[in-house]
Amino acid sequence: MALLPALLLLLLPLAALAVAVAAVILGLPSYEIPPGVNQPAKLRLVLAVLVGTAALGKILEKTGLCSQITFGRYVRQGRKLGVDPKLFIQDLQFNKVPVRVYQPKATSDRRRKGIIFFHGGGWVFGSLDTYENVCRYISRESESVVVSVQYRLAPEHKYPAAYEDCLHATIHFMTDIEHYGVDPANVIVCGDSAGGNLAAAVSQTLAGRSDLPKLRAQVLIYPGLQALDFNLPSYHQNRGVPLLFRERAAFFALQYLNGHALHMQEVLEGSHIPPDMRLKYRKWVSPDNIPEKFKVRGVKPLRPTDFIAEVYETVKRFCEPNLCPLLAEDAVVHQLPESFILTCEYDVLRDDGLLYKKRLEDNGVRVTWYHLEDGFHGIISLYDYCGFSFPAGKRGLDSVVNFLKSL
Repeated sequence: MALLPALLLLLLPLAALAVAVAAVILGLPSYEIPPGVNQPAKLRLVLAVLVGTAALGKILEKTGLCSQITFGRYVRQGRKLGVDPKLFIQDLQFNKVPVRVYQPKATSDRRRKGIIFFHGGGWVFGSLDTYENVCRYISRESESVVVSVQYRLAPEHKYPAAYEDCLHATIHFMTDIEHYGVDPANVIVCGDSAGGNLAAAVSQTLAGRSDLPKLRAQVLIYPGLQALDFNLPSYHQNRGVPLLFRERAAFFALQYLNGHALHMQEVLEGSHIPPDMRLKYRKWVSPDNIPEKFKVRGVKPLRPTDFIAEVYETVKRFCEPNLCPLLAEDAVVHQLPESFILTCEYDVLRDDGLLYKKRLEDNGVRVTWYHLEDGFHGIISLYDYCGFSFPAGKRGLDSVVNFLKSL
């Protein structure tokens, strides 16, 4: 362990070079590691690996060997973990959706909580194996049954495939809940990033169901909740901060919606939403609803962009709450269960979480909010990444566990 700082110093120049070369190949914006971010040296190395992977994937795609996305999935797949002495783990199918169920081995004198977990990855990446560490940790530490859902991925499977898979798996679990020793009154949906989006959408859908038990809570970890405005303060403040650049946020949303990223520039500029619709949703999606303390790093004033009707026709489903839960009507939001929202200061999606927090609180929903002042997007899944530990990721994950234990 004493050699790690020296090793980091040796690897940093190579990491910087790798990122620079890969950025040129991919046409990426300049990246930025803010001084206040957790473990900046380690983050540079992680960034080098991820961007280098993307660059190599692009080269492989040009040679016709495989697509860039396929290669990225392969690299991100994660290693197989050994037997966990504290958990029973089994792979099943819930209504034809692959899931992995984690159950504590220790006996319990009461029925356990049930947590349905939807992984992140921009609806394009991620798998049961990728989030194995996170799900094991949550199950062990909260002494809960965790169901990790392998929903179908974009671009092969466009919206609403991922949402439908998550909804169907959740309903299946809730209708067969006693088989797993779970309290029907203590079921929680949980997800990070794109998974947080899916958890919010599933929670909204189930809020109006009288034929199923009510969800006990929703846990949203740096969720992406809207695609109307990629110019909120956090999108500009953190536009070049890994692991999610502003351009990639729009890229992933378009891949999920349409299976391609055409018109990405117009979406980034805001040309895809009609003026009357933008005005309608301004009460919910606006910098005015962001607390002033989150604007101290500067907010860039934007010149208005002209609406392009042809672009809107290709992305108009961005206005559907099942895709963008921040746009749900108050009558739906009012029915939502107790909520936990985690945000990170150095994350383009920070303001999505802050805006949803306000909407929930304005509708009388109890919200527990945890903000990682030194956190960046994706840090939870990096709490113990290939031997590199990110303490802020562990703090964030423990905040989730503590909330679950409090229910």
